[in-house]
Amino acid sequence: MRRKDREITDWQAIMQIVGDCHCCRVGFNDGGRVYIVPLNFGYEVSDGGDLTFYFHSAQEGRKMDLLRQSSYAAFEMDTGYSLQVGSLACTCTAAFQSIFGEGETYIITDPEDKIHALQLIMQHNTGRGDWKFVPAMLDEVAIWCLRVKELSCKQHE
Repeated sequence: MRRKDREITDWQAIMQIVGDCHCCRVGFNDGGRVYIVPLNFGYEVSDGGDLTFYFHSAQEGRKMDLLRQSSYAAFEMDTGYSLQVGSLACTCTAAFQSIFGEGETYIITDPEDKIHALQLIMQHNTGRGDWKFVPAMLDEVAIWCLRVKELSCKQHE
């Protein structure tokens, strides 16, 4: 990271920023091109400290095709954007917090694991983690995760 003065390394601060974000943009390699898609998400940290993001999707489409072709993706999320206008165009700046990184992707097929992931997604987006899911819905939805291998966090106030 070029601006070390803006780097956040404190894990609790990073997790607070993750909790404040509601869109995770995931980038996939598409034959030498990049395909980026904005997604809502859920997440958890394992006992060993590994961060995993969970996503839901239709069973078919470009994103799922790319997930099946490669097990690695990049991500970006941000929050707290506020433009700070200066007296000259070049003195304008912005406050923000952002996280970016990459990791391994996995498609989840086990129904209990799908329920666990969906509960995390719903918990993050609604504040509730006690949702019920009918088997037909679990059959229809694709669930996948990204296990973070590298992560950087930056803040500008």
